Amino acid sequence: MLNRLDRMSDDGSPTIPTPDRPAAEPGGTPALRIAGLRKAFGEKVAVDGLDLLVPAGSFYGLVGPNGAGKTTTLSMATGLLRPDAGTIEVLGSDVWRDPVRAKSLVGVLSDGIALFDRLTGEQLVTYHGLLNGIDRQTTAMRVGDLLDLLDLREAGGTLVVDYSAGMTKKVALACALVHAPRLLVLDEPFESVDPVSAANIRDILHGYVEGGGTVIVSSHSMDLVQRMCDHVAVIAAGRVLAAGTTDEVRAGSSLEDRFVELVGGRQHNQGPSWLRTS
Repeated sequence: MLNRLDRMSDDGSPTIPTPDRPAAEPGGTPALRIAGLRKAFGEKVAVDGLDLLVPAGSFYGLVGPNGAGKTTTLSMATGLLRPDAGTIEVLGSDVWRDPVRAKSLVGVLSDGIALFDRLTGEQLVTYHGLLNGIDRQTTAMRVGDLLDLLDLREAGGTLVVDYSAGMTKKVALACALVHAPRLLVLDEPFESVDPVSAANIRDILHGYVEGGGTVIVSSHSMDLVQRMCDHVAVIAAGRVLAAGTTDEVRAGSSLEDRFVELVGGRQHNQGPSWLRTS
């Protein structure tokens, strides 16, 4: 049976990828539940007893300074890194007790993860579709839709190793979307992406959420998160400092000002005198 990813819109254009099943009703099973999560690398504690609840059907932003533990948290949440302690559930499935089920529900774009770049873009997305158990005919249809949506049709026959940084980010997003997951986890998805492509990606992600999916996005751009996300969590030193709807967290100010207030470290100075040339 074909799902919404395989149907065309009224004007004949490919539809935005949407998950196979609708999100849970409010108050139902959350898209992601993290409790008591901890991870240390030697003496360095990267994640320190972190708790986080991401409602199903939300567009959730994860923000924090460099070294806050965002990428480590997302790596553990998606089964890429084993935690030292804590539990992680994706739509009710434990990531480490039932990894096959949990991972089948998630699409991941990880910052800095190497791709099989000796494949063409079309081959790479096709490989991910087949790897997720989609039949070849359906995979081919979805790959075509995604290449069109992400403006990669002309580059589909080019080896990924020859892609620009922005094109590589887009083909990695196509790989994350091809199996129509119910939860999409994106680490810095707009880094190196041009403004037009970024706007197109935002449209795709909003359509995905409207279709019943959940998006978690980690980004350093406070303005982007404030405009794009309906929920947000601020993380520092491996802990959640504030979480809730975006309006609740920013508390009447901009998200950037609230972030600086929560995290601290702002230095109000103009630097040493030798930097001023007057």
